[in-house]
Amino acid sequence: MTWTKQRLNNLFFVVGVLACVVMLLSFDVSFVELWEHLCHAGYWLIPIIGVWLIIYAVNAWSWYTIISSKIADTDEHVGFWRVYRLTITGYALNYATPVGGLGGEPYRIMELSKDISTEHATSSVILYAMMHFFAHFWFWFSSIFIYLALAAVGDLPINTAIATLLGIIIVFCLVAFYIFSKGYRNGLVVNVLGWIGHIPGLKGWSRRFRERHADSLQNIDQQIAALHAEDKRAFYVSLVLEYLSRVIQSSEVLFMLLLFGIDNGGGFSGLVITYLHSILIVSFTTLFANLIGFLPMQLGVQEGGFVLSIAALGLSAALGIFVSIICRVREIIWIAIGMLLMRLPDR
Repeated sequence: MTWTKQRLNNLFFVVGVLACVVMLLSFDVSFVELWEHLCHAGYWLIPIIGVWLIIYAVNAWSWYTIISSKIADTDEHVGFWRVYRLTITGYALNYATPVGGLGGEPYRIMELSKDISTEHATSSVILYAMMHFFAHFWFWFSSIFIYLALAAVGDLPINTAIATLLGIIIVFCLVAFYIFSKGYRNGLVVNVLGWIGHIPGLKGWSRRFRERHADSLQNIDQQIAALHAEDKRAFYVSLVLEYLSRVIQSSEVLFMLLLFGIDNGGGFSGLVITYLHSILIVSFTTLFANLIGFLPMQLGVQEGGFVLSIAALGLSAALGIFVSIICRVREIIWIAIGMLLMRLPDR
């Protein structure tokens, strides 16, 4: 078992390294232009990259809250710094893999099962992934009202097309809230495996897997349902922390807007409006990227999302390209950090 986990660890490491190479070769600009963008960013690269230390710490705190909750009737314990490390590495693998960035979840389960039971590790990872996406929907949902508030004071445009788009996003989020509420009440794993069984060629595998692991799957689903039913405090703390991480992430875009001298007149009020614009840019870009999240590293999707969202706020497309390039560089750096953490000894 240990040998198998080591081989899987090596496989994940190779995937991450290849992702860094592909991302370096997939820039839509030459390396000369890339270097010019980096020089333009200058010392602002430090807070742009460094703020992710805080973002990942908040993400880790959210996951740690789930692991330490009452979902498992056990005295198992794992340290926060261990969770922090797995958070960084897991997201590095998510950046590198297709299908909505799910590459980090198997790795997190595999590594966390060294500290706690496999069932507890699996349920906590699934719950955290659910919380991560659940917070995304709340971020998108609340961004609609931020846009409407800014439109009400004349800062942003509002017309029939924009209102229709915002209405569609509201309906999309409300449907998602309903689906998540069902998952949190009844569990998720057994139902997902049932849906997989309807995919041509996977019906037999799904049935055999459910029969072979029936007790474990039921236990995992019970732990998923128990988070909201038996430990509401842990549920809402985890949700608020995940939502907060999106707000903090928006400061990355804020730094780049300030770099270009975009501060809406300066002063406290100008900085607040610029930060709200940054939230809207991140919100629209992540919505766009997640809707087309099957592409590995979301190549081209994130860039297009930044350009469109920034242009929608009346800013130049050149700024959108700059933001997307610097964010891609930041991703490469953090993928590399995640890969290095993967090679460090567990203790």
